[in-house]
Amino acid sequence: MKADDRHYSLVAELLANGDVIPFLGAGANLCDRPAAASFAVGRFAPSGSELAGNLAASSRYPDAHDLDLLRVSQYVDAVLGEGQLYRYLHAVFDADYPPSSLHRLFAQLPSLLREHDRPQPLLVTTNYDDLVERALVAAGEPFDVVWYEAKRGPAQGSFLHRLPDGEVVPIVRPNKYLAVGGARTVLLKLHGAIDRADLKRDSYVITEDNYIDYMVSGDVGEQIPVSLRERMSSSHFLFLGYSMRDWNLRVILRQIWAEQGISTGGWSIQRRPSEVDKRFWARQRIEILEVPLENWVDSMHEQFG
Repeated sequence: MKADDRHYSLVAELLANGDVIPFLGAGANLCDRPAAASFAVGRFAPSGSELAGNLAASSRYPDAHDLDLLRVSQYVDAVLGEGQLYRYLHAVFDADYPPSSLHRLFAQLPSLLREHDRPQPLLVTTNYDDLVERALVAAGEPFDVVWYEAKRGPAQGSFLHRLPDGEVVPIVRPNKYLAVGGARTVLLKLHGAIDRADLKRDSYVITEDNYIDYMVSGDVGEQIPVSLRERMSSSHFLFLGYSMRDWNLRVILRQIWAEQGISTGGWSIQRRPSEVDKRFWARQRIEILEVPLENWVDSMHEQFG
């Protein structure tokens, strides 16, 4: 269905009350990008297909007609090693891409929530870049980052917490970890993240093996700190830049929704949703709204004044 004034006023009110959790997907980085423009380091952050093309060119990937991101990443890992894959990815994401109007919109949320005496926002993403972080820094907002550790090693499969002062704390007991959420904005990065200060702390769920490990190594949802998990289980969801075909994300959401018994519902903003997407997400009480992302952002900016 199409978005109307009722949708924008309702979602704006719920966001200002802290009752909605935004989920940002890869398509969020295409917001505001001119139709004829393509990925350019430091100017336009890559989509999934553009990142696959970049990795394929760097590694001399042998099949130019099969540029699936997971498969290309798996090839780089198998032939050149995880270290080289991470160096390629770090070179792409260690650039000052300008935040879009979507990122700037959510950087306004902390001050709105303070005005309403509500807990600070929880933002969730499967992106590796730091565009949300850059928008929050520009807005002068302190924040915490919680990200998934995908690299091989003793911490694989757990989450880590970066405080505003840069200190990194491993989350060893997520059901007891209460040092995040409420007082400051939290960015939860489900597929890992770049660390500009230390390449060794980069983390990327990106190869086929990463996705297999992600799903079979245990309940990833239970590794999320309990304070964030409880917030997610009682909030509405707002999906931005997702095709809704991300089965990995669907598994996590089902784990969270199973804890509360039912879904509290939400919205997905899409330009050209498929009929399969509409039917599947209708069962989860996720309403798909057909509107270009930048148009949706413009209308939400009007609601926030």
